[in-house]
Amino acid sequence: MTEADRLDTLLREHRIFPPDETFRAQANFKDESIYQSAAEDPEHYWAQQAQYLSWQQPFSKILEWEAPHAKWFSDGTLNAAYNAVDRHRETNRKNKAAIIWEGEPGDSKVFTYDMLGREVDKAAHMLRQLGVKKGDRVAIYLPMIPELPIAMLACAKVGAIHTVVFGGFSAASLKDRIVDADAKILITADAGWRRGGLVPLKQNADQAVVDTSVEKVVVVQRVGENAQSSMVEGRDVYWHELIATMPHTPFAPEPMNAEDTLFILYTSGTTGKPKGIVHSTAGYLVGANTSMRSVFDIKDEDVFWCTADIGWITGHTYIVYGPLSAGTTLVMYEGAPDWPNRHRFWEIIEKYGVTIFYTAPTSIRTFMKWGHDIPMGHDLSSLRLMGTVGEPINPEAWMWYHEYVGRGRCPIVDTWWQTETGCAMIAPLPGLLATKPGSATKAVPGISVDVVDENGQSVAPGHGGYLVITKPWPSMLRTVWRDDERFQKTYFGQLPGIYLPGDGAHLDEDQYIWILGRIDDVINVSGHRIGTMEVESALVDHPAVAEAAVIGRAHEVKGQAITAFVTVKEGVSTSDALIAELKQHVVEKIGAMARPEEILFAAELPKTRSAKIMRRLLRDIAEGRALGDTTTLADPSVVEALKSQYQDKE
Repeated sequence: MTEADRLDTLLREHRIFPPDETFRAQANFKDESIYQSAAEDPEHYWAQQAQYLSWQQPFSKILEWEAPHAKWFSDGTLNAAYNAVDRHRETNRKNKAAIIWEGEPGDSKVFTYDMLGREVDKAAHMLRQLGVKKGDRVAIYLPMIPELPIAMLACAKVGAIHTVVFGGFSAASLKDRIVDADAKILITADAGWRRGGLVPLKQNADQAVVDTSVEKVVVVQRVGENAQSSMVEGRDVYWHELIATMPHTPFAPEPMNAEDTLFILYTSGTTGKPKGIVHSTAGYLVGANTSMRSVFDIKDEDVFWCTADIGWITGHTYIVYGPLSAGTTLVMYEGAPDWPNRHRFWEIIEKYGVTIFYTAPTSIRTFMKWGHDIPMGHDLSSLRLMGTVGEPINPEAWMWYHEYVGRGRCPIVDTWWQTETGCAMIAPLPGLLATKPGSATKAVPGISVDVVDENGQSVAPGHGGYLVITKPWPSMLRTVWRDDERFQKTYFGQLPGIYLPGDGAHLDEDQYIWILGRIDDVINVSGHRIGTMEVESALVDHPAVAEAAVIGRAHEVKGQAITAFVTVKEGVSTSDALIAELKQHVVEKIGAMARPEEILFAAELPKTRSAKIMRRLLRDIAEGRALGDTTTLADPSVVEALKSQYQDKE
């Protein structure tokens, strides 16, 4: 571990927001002793939280830990679909709205828990008729339509393992995941809507399933005749036609061992081969359900909206399993935030009375670029809590969110977690912790994190190093699908028994954690190791800047030089004078060592479809290399435009 022998921490943030006393009085978690008691006996804490689920066979074992493999609640049985839907049908939540769905063209549907349960039962009968058994894998390649969570829950009900593939992935990416999972069934749609255009899902699926284990392709008719898709006789069946023939009787949930696999979700790997992250049934559900009650302070009357796509872990945990297991009303939106105009998100909050809003820092910075007059033109008074996820949030973006969306009255829960962790790991409990713009604050109860140096020793407050998780937790990944050696090497190979997420972090004087970005993205300038987040935050602090991405470019003298790609707010003119002003602003904000060598203005930054900036591609552009894997890009034309612009500059 030589990459992080020192992380210089330059950014200082002194603004602090104590919990609102009115909010605290009604919070689910308002006793500060929960942190200490959970730290002293995490197993007891997690066993208590597990009681919020419904078990078919109660557990007597809590944790079995043979590093790096964990088993939680291993002698218990339960079913995820029963916990997410059916148990609420047996209570006064039966006729409560479970999913409020808004389609991009403006169509909408509401499913009560009873309605959702009936749809899941019919889909479970359908899977069973197609020959799906416990342990079989089902690939799901759908847009953000109700059939997506229904298909996931139907898989869980029959005991099948689902692997959701994001609807923006190419045929090749879909095929890779189908082959690795050895999927028996593919569920897709004729097409999907995106900014008024069509995403050719069925055409991609037809290419992807050739020479694979897929026996049947179930097709949801989302678009109709304009989809220009065809059906293969003997292989393809329409969802609506098959569902119409299914019995209306309840489907008995398959008893699943706590450690049975609930789903596989693929993440991109540096080798190019996607990693199939394996999550168990009980541990994952406990994490998802607990964080809904603790981090999001969920109440029965809440309307919860996570803007992520279900193709990513955020959507799995905070659109499907977390909200539904907690009996929540959730909003699910199919389309883009700027379709048909830039008011769409705020119109949805107004329309449905959203009380909890959870989105990405990159989205917030885009809203900043568009101007605060857009959200300020809407009645957002229903909001009581807001969250962020996906990347570290810059302090100025946090303040913008606080002022113009939350109107200065909503707590913000900045959450750090990963596909591999299953649920939020570092986040403020909004009734307990004071927040600082840009800091995810502290680990949630029951989670043990630290910031360490290259030898695994804890750093002193005021210093930076590696973020690590030192003890097992219920929702942790169990392995990489059919590649346990990769699991052990990637996550536990550097510090035995310690989980290494790959992020740099700074521990401040109050023991708050500041995520500095991926260790791979740390820039080495004349011996100073600088996290990308700090320089980006200094740039975004300038009133002209909406968003910035910083990378290190090879430099003969300094080792690396800082190159910044900057997007300005609408109405701002770019010039050499502004470049000089921005460079000086960084010097004044965090020091001369962080002064960018060059600044390039960009209309857009390259982002994944889960709204993460792809700094790797920016490094490729800056150093004149062939571009690496671009399959996860939301808009490939952004990279081509930047590449052309950079070449013209030189």
